[in-house]
Amino acid sequence: MATENGLKKAPNILLTGTPGVGKTTLGKELAERTGLAFINISDLAKEGQLYEGYDEEYDCPVLDEDRVIDELEDRMSGGGMIVDYHGCDFFPERWFQIVFVLRTDNTLLYERLEGRGYEGKKLQDNVQCEIFQTLYEEALESYKHDIVYQLPSNTPEDLERNVDQIAQWTQQWIKDNN
Repeated sequence: MATENGLKKAPNILLTGTPGVGKTTLGKELAERTGLAFINISDLAKEGQLYEGYDEEYDCPVLDEDRVIDELEDRMSGGGMIVDYHGCDFFPERWFQIVFVLRTDNTLLYERLEGRGYEGKKLQDNVQCEIFQTLYEEALESYKHDIVYQLPSNTPEDLERNVDQIAQWTQQWIKDNN
């Protein structure tokens, strides 16, 4: 998807935030609206078995970040990708033109995670992660501050507003960069 001068025809967008904030829902809606491709890193890892072990404490596989990067490199260099993952510090900075960190009210997040079967330490640690803005801080440490934005993700209205805003930003980026 590269043009002359190496410019991209469409931006790469990162959606990050604590599990349960609505990244996947937003990403799928956004892909439908913009025509960009959607990649859920958890699904990609599961399909390709991109793991380096298993975390007994959190009862989940451990992502092999290097293999994920290798798997995505060609697709990301072409632009037009929406990537969804709760972590962001291992992705190359060059991949993304904008990063959105979704934020959810702690009570609502607790209910969402409980509904997913999270319990004990896994549930508490994820809620604390949101309280302490851990993933927002990670994004600020990993990318230029002027491309990192927080978005509220509590209600269906928030979802619709976020889809509208990001779709408008995407159209403007494409216009400005082609």
